[in-house]
Amino acid sequence: MDSSIKWNDLPKAPSLKNLTERGFGDLKESQHAAVQDLTKAHIESFDQAVTDGLSRVVQAIPPLEFLFKDDRFSLAFVEATVYNPVVAKGSICREMKVFPAECRGRKCTYKGKIVADVSWSINGVPKGIIKQSLGQVPIMVKSKMCNLHGMSPRELVKHHEESEEMGGYFIVNGNEKVIRMLIMPRRNYPIAMSRPKWKNRGQGYTQYGISIRCVKEEHTAINMNLHYLDNGTVMLNFIYHKEMFFLPLGFALKALVDFTDFQIYQELIKGREENSFYKSCVSEMLRIVMEEGCITRSKVLNYFGERFRVKLSLPEWYTNEQCAKFLIDECICIHLKSDVEKFYLLCLMTRKLFTYAKQECMEENPDSIMCQEVLTPGQLYLMFMKERMSAWLMSVKLSFDKRGSRLAGGWNAENVMKIFNMGTDLTKPFEYLLATGNLTSKTGLGMMQNTGLCVVADKLNFIRYLSHFRCVHRGAAFAKMRTTSVRKLLPESWGFMCPVHTPDGDPCGLMNHMTAICEIVTSTVTTTSLPALLCSLGVTPVDGSPGQAFSNCYPVVLDGAIVGWVETELAPVVVDSLRRFKVCQLYYLYKFVPRPVPLHNTLPYGAAPRSDHTPGALPAQYSPRNMYQCQMSKQTMGFPLHSFLDRSDNKLYRLQTPQTPLVRPYMYDHYNLDNYPSGTNAIVAVISYTGYDMEDAMIVNKSSWERGFAHGCIYKAELVDLADKVRGQDSVVFGTKPGDPKTHGKLDADGLPHIGSTLQYGDPFYSYINLNTGQAVVNFYKSQEACVVDNIKICSNDTGTGQFKRVCITVRVPRNPTIGDKFASRHGQKGILSRLWPTEDMPFTESGMAPDILFNPHGFPSRMTIGMLIESMAGKSGALHGLSHDATPFTFSEESSALDYFGEMLRAGGYNYYGTERLYSGVSGQELEADIFIGVVYYQRLRHMVSDKFQVRTTGARDKVTNQPVGGRNIQGGIRFGEMERDALLAHGSSFLLQDRLFNCSDRSVTQVCVDCGSLISPLLEKPPPYWSALRHRKTVCLLCGKSDTIDSVSVPYVFRYFVAELAAMNIKVKLDVK
Repeated sequence: MDSSIKWNDLPKAPSLKNLTERGFGDLKESQHAAVQDLTKAHIESFDQAVTDGLSRVVQAIPPLEFLFKDDRFSLAFVEATVYNPVVAKGSICREMKVFPAECRGRKCTYKGKIVADVSWSINGVPKGIIKQSLGQVPIMVKSKMCNLHGMSPRELVKHHEESEEMGGYFIVNGNEKVIRMLIMPRRNYPIAMSRPKWKNRGQGYTQYGISIRCVKEEHTAINMNLHYLDNGTVMLNFIYHKEMFFLPLGFALKALVDFTDFQIYQELIKGREENSFYKSCVSEMLRIVMEEGCITRSKVLNYFGERFRVKLSLPEWYTNEQCAKFLIDECICIHLKSDVEKFYLLCLMTRKLFTYAKQECMEENPDSIMCQEVLTPGQLYLMFMKERMSAWLMSVKLSFDKRGSRLAGGWNAENVMKIFNMGTDLTKPFEYLLATGNLTSKTGLGMMQNTGLCVVADKLNFIRYLSHFRCVHRGAAFAKMRTTSVRKLLPESWGFMCPVHTPDGDPCGLMNHMTAICEIVTSTVTTTSLPALLCSLGVTPVDGSPGQAFSNCYPVVLDGAIVGWVETELAPVVVDSLRRFKVCQLYYLYKFVPRPVPLHNTLPYGAAPRSDHTPGALPAQYSPRNMYQCQMSKQTMGFPLHSFLDRSDNKLYRLQTPQTPLVRPYMYDHYNLDNYPSGTNAIVAVISYTGYDMEDAMIVNKSSWERGFAHGCIYKAELVDLADKVRGQDSVVFGTKPGDPKTHGKLDADGLPHIGSTLQYGDPFYSYINLNTGQAVVNFYKSQEACVVDNIKICSNDTGTGQFKRVCITVRVPRNPTIGDKFASRHGQKGILSRLWPTEDMPFTESGMAPDILFNPHGFPSRMTIGMLIESMAGKSGALHGLSHDATPFTFSEESSALDYFGEMLRAGGYNYYGTERLYSGVSGQELEADIFIGVVYYQRLRHMVSDKFQVRTTGARDKVTNQPVGGRNIQGGIRFGEMERDALLAHGSSFLLQDRLFNCSDRSVTQVCVDCGSLISPLLEKPPPYWSALRHRKTVCLLCGKSDTIDSVSVPYVFRYFVAELAAMNIKVKLDVK
């Protein structure tokens, strides 16, 4: 959809048409465009990576040359193709294509084959091209390579998907994984920055530097810095295979071009001809090169190659000059094709560095969105693929060295294919990258982090699921930084980043979310025609001389390459002309890089599509509460998907009775969030009643609970694979032995539980049988919570040869609200359910209505969540008049306030203007003196439930070394009684309780101690002579004193005995003074 008209057909206000009109839930002809747009950046970047990007990668991988038995071998990629996911060869099936639902169900990876054409030559003679499979790579769901691409909702549902399936993720081992979008420095742009830690890089280094991230067309990236030294020279710093190298700038400039020293000097001082200090610095830099005897370019290259050769692993027949040229191509300004362009760019960076170091220009802010771009999933995928394909060539070279000599019949295509098949394929590395998010790479891909690159796309509820695709992360390296400047919200982020939607705590300000109108451009447009256009507009080419002095000209840079110079007076005219061309779309003026682009200057429509902004007039809803709500809306039990029967997620939460909110922003309807509701409208009275609602606790009407208020359940899936459970035995399958008493008749003949049956702790869960011996093994249900068997999927392995060996059992655990469960309104007002109060004891209105929830009024003053008060009035008036109110921020103003608007609506419905009513006590029936504020508020049930948190222990597992109880809820561990708890007991004057908690209930042990020498480890039982009877009493003797009458028994913590023994091993004696 064209971005300019996309936002014109927004709904004017929310409506209840889904409740009142027919056809809600019927499958449409096409998917809803607004929802599909949310993952567009992920899908487009992947599409670009596997089509255009892959062909560029193939061209960019240099041929691998090596010597084998005096023959020069050369291997090079010619072409590579990624195919749609299909079943393995030799499988018997109706449908060759593999679909995502099957991979989720079978807990396997959704992947397609990658095939490359590899050409090989011996001694420069081409021998042909071999089609070689490089393994299988994960395919993004809904991309062009996916089998769901272009399907209508009806077809998607037929293939067990959601009708509004958006894609944008990978399926690895059955889990949906999203590659995180990371913020990177803007490509090919020299940024002036100051880093105090640069001073530690060596003697004379200062904090001033110019940093540039060079990116090639196929997204290979490298970081380069120019450092200013306090003696006026400049060092070039680059990274090769994760090693950092420093190079005096003069050497780099002389290695790039065959200019005389005077020509280099003239280029460097352009625009600063009057600055004598700068001129002397430039002369000094060139003199350093002369002193090393490097007079010409070839001598500099030779000097380089000689020193760097050991690091480059190039063939031995390469000359030093060739090695140096390889290094320059791989490490210095890699985005530019020719060495002359690189020379001009380095000169520009040097001029900028001196200007910055002498404080004649401002430092640029690397945290500003102007100096940033987004690393899209497709780019990371492509960079990793390039590295793995190069690694495959290296592995083939190693196979040649290892096995080549054994092959008979000379070098024919068949033998070469055998060696190719020994290469390490791409399947495992890609699966590891996506499954763990850890990057294993020789070069580091020019990134600052190598962990946390992928996250699981939780389907906890739809809003949380969406937020994974709209999230952009600043990078893990910044989380450890002490400065807060990285986390600040800058004004230039307006319209790009949501100012509210960021977590509180550690990742605050580093993990941001894009606004709805922010788009990421993934396609690149060629800019080859632009230099000619610029020169025709009056720009002087880089090697020409402008009409005025260089100090009165601006340099013109296009995509990291210097085009030329433009005179100061002419510059505004050139800029205006370019703008005119851009508007008329005569030229594509900018090579689009993946940077967020604002579409038009409007207010942002909220970050991700969320209905959590303050409903009401006051933009003065206290900001932190909005932040809390952004986090809590992602922890809500909702209705995450429609295809529960087809899913095998480890855990899925489902709300049984969700409702559409009466008060919501119009963007809620724009994204059709009624398909995935996440809460319930509740009648909330603001009253302090019974005292059970202190400190954010809330009281719920027991009758509402019995009617199904916030009822929910959890789906848990367990995959049982007998190939893993019983290794090495092919004849083991699911089944029961006829008449086996262990099954109690609760398992079917196939060894699996009946669907719909209830399982209690200790019930038989599944059974498997060895067909050779007839022996059956029954496994039992180990969880303490009762559950219902929801569905059972019989799976197979990837090749389709696994007989009845792999099943996925999904059970449903009912979780209706209990005391201690967490609830929240949409304003960051979280609280726990403290009592289910009988409806006959609840306060009631004049019409006899009892509220669902009693909310404590002390929750409002300090938190200033005025939005909740306005929502209560709006919800009440909406329920009276059958409306859905618009809760978009900034809808109301000082002149037309929300209170007036909703107050008048309440008055028109026959209620109090301020939303209050007279209530009657449920206990005495008397009218309460105060007017009670009561209305309709949308309440969410959060996933934090007391059933998952409570921990209790009497006796149980102990640590083998210290004999103290182990910790941890899953292993029935103890609860830590820490220092602060100890302080509390001391303060209460009940210090003898500590004896019980920290000694008797922990690791009390009785041991012998010698009273004379105070030793804990010398008392031992005397050794009996052989003629003693076994019943004879043996005395304990102290080895040091040789006496037995000085031994006494004492109670000490076992860990103290262990400590004494450890000290004795270090030759330290511990003496106890026993009284």
